[in-house]
Amino acid sequence: MSDVTEVFQIDQKVVYPSQGVGMIISIEDKEFKREKIPYYVIYLEVSDMTVMVPVDKADGLGIRPIVVEEDALRALELIGEEYEPIPSDWKLRYQMNLDLLKKGSIMDIATIVRSLYHRSKVKELPILERKLYDSALKLLEDEVSFSLNKPKEEVENMIFTRLESR
Repeated sequence: MSDVTEVFQIDQKVVYPSQGVGMIISIEDKEFKREKIPYYVIYLEVSDMTVMVPVDKADGLGIRPIVVEEDALRALELIGEEYEPIPSDWKLRYQMNLDLLKKGSIMDIATIVRSLYHRSKVKELPILERKLYDSALKLLEDEVSFSLNKPKEEVENMIFTRLESR
């Protein structure tokens, strides 16, 4: 048996930055090279998919608990604030935003949504960047929805109201 400490509990909602919001449905030991390794089994509703993540790798993958209400409200405020112009070179922008998404804090995700939303008003986003924007927007909607206990449609309206206030 490994001596890895489990940070999350069964039935806890978590954010897996590159995948979405999910729920830990179980914690199971799997044998690997004659050693039992504990895994989180996470159900991701957005893609109707279940993933297994080694407990000791969860932190490195950016898996974290859903933010508290105060942080969700702060992220909504952020998307309505002034912002620095972003690079016009889409490849540079894409890499910067991809790095933010991998870090995965709600503020990083809100920053991606805000910058790419406003960039898309200037010029249509390249396909890869559009997918990144869509992923970040979905992640933001899901997490804020769970955190504030509000329907996704209401959260989507809150996000776009703030984005369009600039």
